[in-house]
Amino acid sequence: MHAKHQPDTVLDRRDWIAGLEKGLGLLEAFNETNPRMNATEAAQRCSLTRTAARRYLLTLAHLGYVSTDGKLFWLTPRVLRLGQSFLESARLPRIVQPFLQRVTAGTSETAYLSVMDGDDIVYIARNGPVRAMNTGYVLGGRVPAQVTAAGLLLLSERTTAERDAWLAQRELKTYTTHTITRKDSLRTTLAHIRSQGWAVSEQQLELNYRGIAVPLRDRNGDAVAALSVTMPMGHEATQDAVDRVVPVLRETAQAMRNLI
Repeated sequence: MHAKHQPDTVLDRRDWIAGLEKGLGLLEAFNETNPRMNATEAAQRCSLTRTAARRYLLTLAHLGYVSTDGKLFWLTPRVLRLGQSFLESARLPRIVQPFLQRVTAGTSETAYLSVMDGDDIVYIARNGPVRAMNTGYVLGGRVPAQVTAAGLLLLSERTTAERDAWLAQRELKTYTTHTITRKDSLRTTLAHIRSQGWAVSEQQLELNYRGIAVPLRDRNGDAVAALSVTMPMGHEATQDAVDRVVPVLRETAQAMRNLI
């Protein structure tokens, strides 16, 4: 079944529009594994009847968000307008570019700002060269949190009880031979990251790549995002990379603190 995003606020039942929830749920049901679905498949992923799923899909097709050949449905590029609207209207992605440029200048690496959305890290701003990586380190890209430095960092910011509850509800997928798939190992890793205040992820998502991240905190001290870099590992030792990058990330994150 398609997992639903947990709401951040409580909504009065009188204000709830179930049809909007179901329509958006259908859009989110399409992914790499399910790029094209018929009404029956979409209904199963969203816990709808086939008839209801078909009506929602036909409405979305009328609005231009999906296409259909009469049997299968798939997303259209119009869906990207939703994400672009966020990037254009949200304050944070707009104000961080000079700071990401500072990180790139100080490290010669690609810099990112990312936030948590459900179980994923979403990259909302970036600066630096485009690497020839196979996975989602692109603006607007979504990557499972536990296999990225930024995701590990933001997960570590949760309380011990919150981290344990998150782990209890997840299955840890394998992406490389280095991916942490044991929950006790990930639990220990998160506790260590929490204590040191920065995160390193090496070859968790893609071989021969390393990520390093620090928290971006607001005036109250809450981690609202992660500031990170990604780099080919090459022959640079982990500690050498940390010594080179973490001071630049921390200095930049501190400079940004009064802006958010």
